[in-house]
Amino acid sequence: MLSRQRSSGFTLIEIMLVLVIMGLVAGYVVVNAFGNDPQDKLKSEAQRFHAVATLASDFAVLNQMEFGLVIDDKRNSYKFVFLDDNDEWVDVPENQAFVERELPEEMVMTLVLDGFEWASEESLFSSGSLFDEQLSVANDSVQIGNEEDIPPPPPQVMFLSSGDLTEFTLQFAFFDPVISDAQFTVSSKGYLPLINDIALLEDAS
Repeated sequence: MLSRQRSSGFTLIEIMLVLVIMGLVAGYVVVNAFGNDPQDKLKSEAQRFHAVATLASDFAVLNQMEFGLVIDDKRNSYKFVFLDDNDEWVDVPENQAFVERELPEEMVMTLVLDGFEWASEESLFSSGSLFDEQLSVANDSVQIGNEEDIPPPPPQVMFLSSGDLTEFTLQFAFFDPVISDAQFTVSSKGYLPLINDIALLEDAS
């Protein structure tokens, strides 16, 4: 198994590469953040994700670390984590590019893995699910641990130190197509570079 720690510091080339990619991330945000067009804002979010995901993959290879992408459909957010020496997925310290990014409430992300749309397992336990409400954990006879003791879910997408990554497609769109019917998609085929695609829905009329 590849070690996740380096015996020496970054090389000049590595530092320059990280600075260039982080500059691209900042550029996407600065150029697009002040537009009033909803489509431009959606495009900015997709471009930001594309840049940060590329940075995460490069960071994983350069530092021989295993990175992961965690998408929280309840919070409408995503973040990047890494596998520490205790084989636990934890936040990337002191790097603002990888912290949780929560999308505006009018936007939605759709993740597709192996050709199937991903959905949180928690959705299986929503009202009207397979379980009767009388069997809920609210019953006094059921004891569960504190919420903070529950380990966070593993990432849905892996960016490995070998350079391989989980094949995925992430689509950015609006909940209400009346705002805009634009769709921006970031996808991979299990390798870099990631594809940043723009697809506009045709008018049904």
